[in-house]
Amino acid sequence: MLLGFTLDHDGERLSGVHGGDRAGVTAVVLHGAGTGSAERLLPLVREFVDHGCHGIAFDFSGHGRSTGTLDESSLRRRFEQAVAVIDACAGAGGPLVLVGFSMSGQTVADLVRHYGDRVAALGLCAPAVYAAEAWDLPFEDGNGRFSGIIRRPESWREAPAFEVLRAYEGRAVLAVPGTDTVIPGAVTASVQDALATRAQYTRFDLPDAEHRLGLWFRDNGGDRREFVEAVLTGLGDRGWSATRTWVAERLGAGRTVTGTRLLHGGWSSQMRRLALDDGTAVVQRTFVEPFFRRHAPGLLAREASVLALLAGQEGVTAPGLVAVDATAEHCDHPTLLMSALPGRVRVDEGDLDRRLDLLAAQLVRVHGVVPAKRPRIYQAWTPPDRVRTPGGPLWERAVDVLRRDPPPYEGRFLHRDFHPGNVLFTGTGPELRVTGVVDWVETSWGPADLDVAHCSTALALLHGPAYGLEFRERYEAHGGRGLADGPDHLYWRLLDALHYCPDAAKLAGPWRDLGRDDLTSEVLAARLEAYVDGLLRRHG
Repeated sequence: MLLGFTLDHDGERLSGVHGGDRAGVTAVVLHGAGTGSAERLLPLVREFVDHGCHGIAFDFSGHGRSTGTLDESSLRRRFEQAVAVIDACAGAGGPLVLVGFSMSGQTVADLVRHYGDRVAALGLCAPAVYAAEAWDLPFEDGNGRFSGIIRRPESWREAPAFEVLRAYEGRAVLAVPGTDTVIPGAVTASVQDALATRAQYTRFDLPDAEHRLGLWFRDNGGDRREFVEAVLTGLGDRGWSATRTWVAERLGAGRTVTGTRLLHGGWSSQMRRLALDDGTAVVQRTFVEPFFRRHAPGLLAREASVLALLAGQEGVTAPGLVAVDATAEHCDHPTLLMSALPGRVRVDEGDLDRRLDLLAAQLVRVHGVVPAKRPRIYQAWTPPDRVRTPGGPLWERAVDVLRRDPPPYEGRFLHRDFHPGNVLFTGTGPELRVTGVVDWVETSWGPADLDVAHCSTALALLHGPAYGLEFRERYEAHGGRGLADGPDHLYWRLLDALHYCPDAAKLAGPWRDLGRDDLTSEVLAARLEAYVDGLLRRHG
């Protein structure tokens, strides 16, 4: 049973309902803007109560039965009202489940920032996020400063909510309607990217629904129940119960996890270092983002086989395979467990010349691996006919280079994602050395040029175009052979470089997590353009 309540706050009387066991998890369900109200969300609140939660919903000021007017409301006031209701109805402790529709996606992010680790799970339903400058402004009548900001193209990209969601490590479910004429698809994609960074994330698609998901859940009991069950999955372990059980079983008797640390530098998967009670550690790779999750069976099966191959390979130190669940039969997401190697990723400017020589020498040794069975033939990550560039004569000339069949090549064993972010180092100065190469999910068979090209592009973006342009010479100086010349080599270099168009900054996100805050969108765009120009001048 849901009981009504009122709460006086900041000159307004807020009206809402609550019910269920107050000693358990509290689920707070927040309506959107416009004609949104708690009324249409009551079936969803009851569903949470039926699943053992204490459920709360209320009308923001200017909505439903609460006092006040919409034009006087603001994102700040919505946040403060939500805090007042939660503190009054849920007390000062106990885990929170926050569910927000449309505009309340922003409110949920604000509450996560406020309550921190107390938030055990999120349910974001066609969420909106807003630029920081809009937070304090009253909504007014639709023609004021608030409306001007949110109508400004791409203003949402400045939303502080993304930083909050990227840092969140609990359970998160994003409900996405099949048709949404309110929230741009790019907003939804960016929210998904943020949640997939650390959270136990699931995308909940509703192909027949439209933007007003509160109404959809009201009228579709099966989807409502499935959504609630998804949000509450593994709540005691912040959503990771199945994975933690699997890890414990694979470690065996006498070895338990004593601590977990998220590793920075990954882009396609979540990487965690699990400290064990015997003083050792393992690394857990988890594919969470939907695109990579779909491809995880092939990616993880390939990495598992390559790690087994490299176990006895001289000159190429890779992690040892511990266990793999490539299809998520037992885990919350597709997962691979491997031994932890010593060392750390280096993307700073220190010891740069020696590091690049060590990178080149290590790549030569990778290309010297002779597998009993060849891996798959390489794939272009961005096929030539799908390249998108900023436009202009330089870029047109670069794309023209790719308008041909791929050049013939002498096949090699390729890492296929070899760059400074996937190589571990220890020591400094003369003592600097490589301790391992990681991330073998893309291993392929193809031209050595392709690995050289990929590392070169990364070096150009990280350290400047000159370092990328001359990496071929370092590779050959350390015994690398079989690279193409002239237009053929240029083809492979540009096939990789143009993959970073038109937004190199997105791919450089992990580098910024490692401290390279200087790698702004403007810096990376300028370096990529200068690098492509240099390639055309040198090899064209």
